[in-house]
Amino acid sequence: MSIGIFKQAIRSMQPDSALSRNFPQKTTHKFNNLFKWLAPGILVKRWLFISAAGVLLTSIGLAIWVRLTPIAELIKFIENLAAKIPYYISGSIAIAIGLFLISLGQTRSLEAITEVIRPEGDEELIDVLRTYRRLNKGPKIVVVGGGTGLSTLLRGLKVYSSHITAIVTVADDGGSSGRLRREIGVLPPGDIRSCLAALADEEKLLTELFQYRFEAGDGLVGHSFGNLFLTAMSEITGDLEQAVAASSQVLAVKGRVLPATLADVRLWAKLADGRQIEGESKISKAGGQIVKIGCNPPHPPALPAAIQAIQEADYIILGPGSLYTSIIPNMLVPEIT
Repeated sequence: MSIGIFKQAIRSMQPDSALSRNFPQKTTHKFNNLFKWLAPGILVKRWLFISAAGVLLTSIGLAIWVRLTPIAELIKFIENLAAKIPYYISGSIAIAIGLFLISLGQTRSLEAITEVIRPEGDEELIDVLRTYRRLNKGPKIVVVGGGTGLSTLLRGLKVYSSHITAIVTVADDGGSSGRLRREIGVLPPGDIRSCLAALADEEKLLTELFQYRFEAGDGLVGHSFGNLFLTAMSEITGDLEQAVAASSQVLAVKGRVLPATLADVRLWAKLADGRQIEGESKISKAGGQIVKIGCNPPHPPALPAAIQAIQEADYIILGPGSLYTSIIPNMLVPEIT
């Protein structure tokens, strides 16, 4: 049973009193949606006017082609009708019927299209279109960082613009990301995974899916599904940049997520007590005052797309995140600095 038939069946089971109570609200809702289509910035009115002009020209051309014979007959019919019914009544009735038919045809057409492209029906097509146009006019925002703070910020920013670029550190070597880095040799996908989930269209479900950690199975315990997904994508596409781009299309991500570099970056830090710690996860646990921090290789090349995004940005946001393990690692890439 199709969605439309199912809806009609549900409505037919409602008592007449319920239908009569809901009728004014439904009518008002439909009129409100109709006026939304005429709002500025939707980029729909111009095409409607062009379509109307096309219909008019086609009608004129058809009339000329048949030598105006049907037009003459129609004029005679209108003259006879006007002689019996005052022009202000017959004209008003014709206009009202014409507008009703246009509205009915457009509404039913849009409903038929909406049922296919948005079967869940949780949002009107016009509201989706207005949101898309508004976000598409938003500023170009670049956010540089990593960790939980970055993904949290992205969730808030994506309601203001669809031109968001997250530049993410790839220095993580702990947890599931660290294991994949050591065993397979891929760049750590953990922070990128969180950013993709934050910018995805169905954020709640994808966040739960990407953050899901396996609790059983040889070799799977402790791994998150999102990390395995990005690792598989990296193996298929050849590098992390292409893997993230392909994943963004699959997940309908609003914006872009870019690694700061594709180099195999490993952090090191010198502490005030003379110790030198290597590895992002060990630096976080070492304690003590950090006096110097760097990475190997010492001057990793930046991703060209990240440099271009920074150059074209209207706003650049640094952080939030851990200073030494989320923000500074991006600043160790000279071209980004």
